[in-house]
Amino acid sequence: MKKLVIFLFIASFSVVFSQTQNPTVVKMDSIRFNGDAFLGYDSFGFYYTINNNVFSKINKRETLEYKNVSLGKITKVDLQNPLKIVLFYENFNTVISLDNQLNETQKINFSENPIPIVGTAIGIASQNQLWIYNSMNQQLGLYDYLSATYKTISVPFTESIKNYVSDFNVFHWIDIKNSWYMCDIFGKITSKGKVPDFETITIINENQFMYSKNSILILHDLEKETKTQIEISEKTFKKFYYKDQILSIFTATGITNYKITIP
Repeated sequence: MKKLVIFLFIASFSVVFSQTQNPTVVKMDSIRFNGDAFLGYDSFGFYYTINNNVFSKINKRETLEYKNVSLGKITKVDLQNPLKIVLFYENFNTVISLDNQLNETQKINFSENPIPIVGTAIGIASQNQLWIYNSMNQQLGLYDYLSATYKTISVPFTESIKNYVSDFNVFHWIDIKNSWYMCDIFGKITSKGKVPDFETITIINENQFMYSKNSILILHDLEKETKTQIEISEKTFKKFYYKDQILSIFTATGITNYKITIP
């Protein structure tokens, strides 16, 4: 009887364990690339890079380029809308928007705004707006690029921003103490807790993030309370990019793409 109880315990444990599935990782293809930054893909099959401060849009048939020497270094690129790409030149406090042919459609110099703005983080928000972290008051705001109006929506941040990412409705940031917060377009701030020390990090949604440390890639799920190492063939890499189940590993020789299915 005792042996039967032990067997049933082991069997039930095995069933529970088998239900915890790791992400499925399948190598797709590789691209030879020698540049400064790989920025990701869009839904039309183009990928985006920066090399020698030239922003490029590339597929198998064509390469489009944009450069603006007068504004210095490109600090941030928002690719959420491939029909309205946003480039941020922090040293000149300026945003440039481009169409899908990389033609310049708008230039916004925040230094010329009636309300003083010194932007250190930007991103596309909903309703013709841009997220802007204004270091003048250490608060997050929304800039309407059609009416050229700006409003502050958050209380002052207590620590400097270490890393950030945004979508149309939410601005996520990790501060210098590795605390993760999110703010919606109404200014509501939610604390998500601490994240581990990282070299590169991507926030997938409000419960999942992926990060690398010493070329080890980890998927962290807050809701399931799990940490899973993503098994890839590269032993070392510079950075990674993840979006819509495509993981791109950026090495010294090129980009390797993996299809990842997260349970």
